Amino acid sequence: MDYAFETDEDRKIPDAEADALLVGAVDLHQHPGPSPFPRRMSILDAARDASSLGFRAIVAKSHHHSMVTDILALRAAGLDEISTEVYGGIALNRTVGGLNPYAVELALRMGGRMVWFPTLSSAAHVHHHEHHDSGFPTPEVDLRPNEIISILDDSGAVRPEVRDILDVIASEDAVLTCGHLGVTESQRLIDAALEAGVRRIVVNHPVFVVGASVEQAAAWARQGVFIEHCAVMYYGHPERRRDLGELLSFIEAVGVGQTVISSDSGQRNNPLPVTLYRRAARGLLDAGLPAADIRQLVGANAEQLLLK
Repeated sequence: MDYAFETDEDRKIPDAEADALLVGAVDLHQHPGPSPFPRRMSILDAARDASSLGFRAIVAKSHHHSMVTDILALRAAGLDEISTEVYGGIALNRTVGGLNPYAVELALRMGGRMVWFPTLSSAAHVHHHEHHDSGFPTPEVDLRPNEIISILDDSGAVRPEVRDILDVIASEDAVLTCGHLGVTESQRLIDAALEAGVRRIVVNHPVFVVGASVEQAAAWARQGVFIEHCAVMYYGHPERRRDLGELLSFIEAVGVGQTVISSDSGQRNNPLPVTLYRRAARGLLDAGLPAADIRQLVGANAEQLLLK
């Protein structure tokens, strides 16, 4: 399938008001290929699509490998000619050696900006997918099952390698995200990160796998943490959509200033990231949010984390 000729149907519907809010948008959570999971777009595809609506930047995420080198290799193949900037990072799952400070140091010093603590390998993720059909993709290649990685040792202390990684993140002024860690491990990680001098911290999709309440998210925001919500969960396929009131309740409790909307899309069966941003902008306008707040949710806050 040639992406250049592929669109989501509602992208053909003009919405100048929503599109204007996306100029300068920053998506911290896209899933282009290459990946063991089936993907709908490549990194170049994702950048071209984002640039078509004036996005400032996107972040390409893989659960399995650092995309930093993929991005570097694509610069001469056309990525440098696209107005939208593309960044990568590393997710600390088994396929990169888990809690591996050497891999983190390499990814960040080669230009990466984000470190996701365990996603597929977190206890919360493994246990969630043992008991729920959440539509998470299945690898197209044969891979070993993910063994659980905890940031805590048997005595309940934060592991030394975690503190090493936090020191690297702090020294590079990169973005730490809690990945798919549950509430307890996320809190321990946030506390250790702040102690290490990490300035940029994100909790990913608190309502999915993480299991955080509105009250918990608000408490994290008071610690300076940004709470990310994924447009695919509210504007993706109808049979899996969560109620918009849930998102609005988190935004109200946490505050617009500490909330980020990302797409978390790129999977073969999901709408494209830019499609989801258009739907989110329109949906939030219709819900009564001011245009200035929506710009902050889809752009300014993520820009502050990633680029300033």
